[in-house]
Amino acid sequence: MKTIIGAAIGNCVHVGGLHHFLKLAEAEGYQTKSRGPAVSVKRIIEAVKTEKPDIFALSYRLTPDVAGNLIQEIARAINELGKIETRFIFGGPPPVANLAKISGFFEKVFDGSEPVETIKAYLRGASGISEKAVFANDLIGRIKQKYPYPILRHHFGRPSLTDTLDGIRKIALAEVLDVISIGTDQNAQENFFRPGEIIATQQGAGGVPVRSYEDMAALYQSSRCGNYPLMRCYAGTRDLLKWAEMSVETIHNAWAAIPLCWYSVIDGRSNRSLVEAITENQNVMHWYAERNIPVEVNESHQWSLRDAHDSLAVTMAYLAAYNAKKAGVRNYVSQFMFNTPPETWPNMDIAKMMAKLEMIQQLEDDTFTVYREVRAGIAHFSSDPNIAKGQLAASALISLAMKPHILHVVGFSEGDHATGHDELIESCKIVHGVIQNGLKGLPDFMADPLIQARKEKLKADAGLILDALSFIGSRVDDPHSDPRTIATAIETGILDAPHFRGNPFLKGDILTRNINGAWYAIDPSTGEPIEEKSRLAKILMNGKSHKKS
Repeated sequence: MKTIIGAAIGNCVHVGGLHHFLKLAEAEGYQTKSRGPAVSVKRIIEAVKTEKPDIFALSYRLTPDVAGNLIQEIARAINELGKIETRFIFGGPPPVANLAKISGFFEKVFDGSEPVETIKAYLRGASGISEKAVFANDLIGRIKQKYPYPILRHHFGRPSLTDTLDGIRKIALAEVLDVISIGTDQNAQENFFRPGEIIATQQGAGGVPVRSYEDMAALYQSSRCGNYPLMRCYAGTRDLLKWAEMSVETIHNAWAAIPLCWYSVIDGRSNRSLVEAITENQNVMHWYAERNIPVEVNESHQWSLRDAHDSLAVTMAYLAAYNAKKAGVRNYVSQFMFNTPPETWPNMDIAKMMAKLEMIQQLEDDTFTVYREVRAGIAHFSSDPNIAKGQLAASALISLAMKPHILHVVGFSEGDHATGHDELIESCKIVHGVIQNGLKGLPDFMADPLIQARKEKLKADAGLILDALSFIGSRVDDPHSDPRTIATAIETGILDAPHFRGNPFLKGDILTRNINGAWYAIDPSTGEPIEEKSRLAKILMNGKSHKKS
């Protein structure tokens, strides 16, 4: 068993942080001893000579100038001993820790900002485990290493390839993020494989302008340092299969992010028809499934971003998971976007997300495992950075009710501008602080009878919408995965959102409104909420009358 001796050096009597570190080391299989406060250089040298620990952990929390002198004295004394096996590490506040780093004497320096998981990762590596083993290079492996602490992901992509490469390296070295999601510009998403259609005047709009396999590979290489974050990328909005092949080959895409209905005429990100888009999206899900790569279907929150009512959002969450399972996906990432639409109350958010989860969990079996991913909705962030930081922290805390495997951090700056690497690192640190304080011991939100009642109502309404799809698709074997049936449901308004109004390919007749923090479908004749059964009956009856005429 490897040993660690800890000591607060000089006249420093602060040992709280030191003892916390030693407890973490014990949990990782080390034998630990504390020499306590105010340990002299002489006592440190004696312990090295007589006990020969594998690691000596020193701490100091007082005046930096004094710390600098002590560090120099210890380094000289140790060097005079000649060759020894003991390695030295240091912990202290940032000004002192910086002096320890500059000295070059310590193998590792901690300044108190590191997440617990970063400290554990170091301890595992110091036990002789290789760096690659410390940081799992696949999604499920990294989740298992850390859970119940969620792994963190964040989008990143600057308008310049050079700036993006530099930023990725700095993010990896900061060791605050587990997954970097490459945000490519719209030109790349739509026209990467059609260079003749790239619009030069829109270079870098919305993300990094990758234009070749080599660009993507360079992004991955920039991440091979620090905590070796996983890399991933969205599916593109055209040529999704080519995007899949290229993403896996270049950045070892940790998991796929594919819509069910979107990136089509529904949102204008491509000119794919609804049937074409759904069919192609299903085929790409199947391609990833064949290679046992996890899949996330970005569907439900797209509807909520268009002010869809909550019952519809729950329905689309289920349909997304259903189609993934139908395509053979074994490991499914279900994303739960909070604060969307804006003005959604926390209790109603939790009810909606739990309704989604319980619907999706009905699909789980030996062939289909669901991993929970939570995030804040970008639209609710203030342009004031201080307010936005509060919103980020509050949303992260509320989302812990889902016991997530992945927490998708949204940079606090997004209400004003796309996040740079410094802001990304700061945002991740804010969320780490929330997790460290809120991961254990939160009240059980699901004990709230109001949340329970709303959850059950949403599940019942979602069941009615799914029944409507079965009705209009009664002539096909599986209407819930049939592209034509799903497209018809959108075109007739069974699946509808207010923002569709004016789109010639969609219905856009539905009205929705926020009432006491939840989103309801509204009867245009009364201005009051309409029951889902009544809303669907009107649509289906109109469909029958159209057929008769």
